[in-house]
Parts: sequence; structure tokens; C-alpha cells
Amino acid sequence: MAEHNETGEKGEVLAANYLKNKGYTVMETNWRFKNLEADIIAIIDDTMVVAEVKTRKSNFFGEPETFVTKQKQRNLIKAANEYVERYQIDLEVRFDIISVILNSNGNSVNHIESAFYPLV
Repeated sequence: MAEHNETGEKGEVLAANYLKNKGYTVMETNWRFKNLEADIIAIIDDTMVVAEVKTRKSNFFGEPETFVTKQKQRNLIKAANEYVERYQIDLEVRFDIISVILNSNGNSVNHIESAFYPLV
């Protein structure tokens, strides 16, 4: 497996554990619909959270969350819509970004709630 894939997987595991420790129920990881993917789908209270996880080994080129493009946001919204329809979810939906930095000084997790909103 390529190193960047291993880094991404480690970040997703850390992010899922972070959410669990905060009281979220993780329903899915790496949920796929056609060519779309949601890294984490979780529930807290009356909200379904669709989280994009961005993992880097440093923030030298910028914070990981800045690499979630508008196209990626549109794709997450489409994936979330399919999930809601397929499983008849009747909850508010929120889109979060979890940025993870893995390095020798320790790992850091930054959870950005309501990072973006679907356009109406």
C-alpha cells in the first residue's frame, strides 16, 4: 500500500476514535456510493454528521482542512443525500471536516463542526 494511503487510513482511524470519545456513534467509515465516498458518517443527539477527514504529516503546505475543495464538498453532499434516502434517515445533517496531523511530535486532531453547508 502506498505511504499516503497508510497515512490517510491512520488519520481516519484517529478521527473515528476521536468522535467516539466525544460521544458520537460512528455508523459508517469509508461509505461508498458509485464513485463518491464519505469518510465517516456518525450520529450525535439528533444530528447525522458526515465528516471528511484530511490527514497530513505536517502543515508545511497549509492546514489539512484547506484541501477540501468545493468539488469534494459537492461530492460529500451527494453521498450524504444518497445515504439519507437509502436508509430513510430523519435527522438534521451536518458536514464537518476533521484534520489530522501525524508526526513525530505527536498527533493532532482538529474537528471543525459545520465546516460547510449545502447550497439550496
